[in-house]
Amino acid sequence: MGVLSRFRNIMAANVNALLDKVEDPAKMIDQTLRQLATDLAAVKKETAGVMAEETRTRREADANQEQTKKNMDLARKALQAGNEDHARVFLNKKNELEAQGVELQKLAEAAQQNAVQMRQMHDKLVRDINQLRSRQATIKSNLAVAKATERVNKAGAAGSKAEGAMQAFSRFEAQAQERLDRARALGALNEVPKDEATALADLYKNGGGAALDDELAALKAEMGLAPAVPVDDEIAALYAEIDNIPVEN
Repeated sequence: MGVLSRFRNIMAANVNALLDKVEDPAKMIDQTLRQLATDLAAVKKETAGVMAEETRTRREADANQEQTKKNMDLARKALQAGNEDHARVFLNKKNELEAQGVELQKLAEAAQQNAVQMRQMHDKLVRDINQLRSRQATIKSNLAVAKATERVNKAGAAGSKAEGAMQAFSRFEAQAQERLDRARALGALNEVPKDEATALADLYKNGGGAALDDELAALKAEMGLAPAVPVDDEIAALYAEIDNIPVEN
């Protein structure tokens, strides 16, 4: 199919409407841009030829009109000179040129119309390509943002898994602590309670009871909590009894 025969299809094509219907606009845009670039290159080449043809046919039509006018002027001059035969020759030539001029004019007008169509097609292709390039940049930008968002979503999913693992570890830790507390409590219940008197006897057996009491009394006196000397009557009596015990030699 020639470029000119494709004129109506190219002019009627709504690129944006076509792109809105496809599932992968980015891929379709690349394909369409390649096709339009091919069409534009062909249009430019054909346009140059059509414009040259327009120039040629117009030049021939103009030259025909000049020759027609020239022969008409010569016919007038021949009549002025009184030579009708010469005038008839010029008039015949003028009529012949006029017949040719009709065809030349039709060719020039057709070439002009072709040149107009080629120019319109060229301009539309340029607009479509510019629009597609603009949309291509937008789509690529959107795809980049989409990919970044997908990475963020994946990272968020991984973070959610990590958070879930931390919560699970917290539950395990709480369960382990509870078991440890239970074990310690059970161990405390299983211990045999010591007799207080036995424990104190062990203390005094080592001679630490009197010294401990003296130190405790001195500390209380220092802190102003109690006098350094015992005030309890029973304790005082015990001190008196101890003082009267004879010392063994």
